[in-house]
Amino acid sequence: MEQKKSFQMGKFNVVDIIAILLIIALGIFGAVRLLRRGGEIVVPTQEITYVIRVQNVATELYESSKANLPSPLMASGARLNGQIESVEMTPWLVLGPDGEWYEDPDHVNLYFTCTATVPKEAVMTTKVGEQEVRIGKTDYIMKSETVEFQNGTVIDVIWGE
Repeated sequence: MEQKKSFQMGKFNVVDIIAILLIIALGIFGAVRLLRRGGEIVVPTQEITYVIRVQNVATELYESSKANLPSPLMASGARLNGQIESVEMTPWLVLGPDGEWYEDPDHVNLYFTCTATVPKEAVMTTKVGEQEVRIGKTDYIMKSETVEFQNGTVIDVIWGE
């Protein structure tokens, strides 16, 4: 004689529970994939142009930086949606023993002009990568594929065109 096992409430084993959880997880995964495919989230963006001043750097870094620009901005090994456009140089002044200021032939100030496309937020917090860009920020790290300077100061930001 054949015995039929009928499903009785309250008699679940570990395999049944794992199978049910797997089916639920697959259903959620499929629903998320299906919903994302239909409509992509569009985040409004804006263009910014900003200038970073790096003080007291070796004079030869100006020419080598200039030769490698423009260069895409980077952070954590990934390219960002922006680039270093140009670099300008001004003399680095030192105070002499006579109380007069003199140009140091071995050091200069560099001014890097960068552009980036950033998300336009309801609260104006401009970030390029994970770094905030605001006038007066003094610990800015500017990095690209070919150039990297730390302790830069953001001296100008232009939002929009």
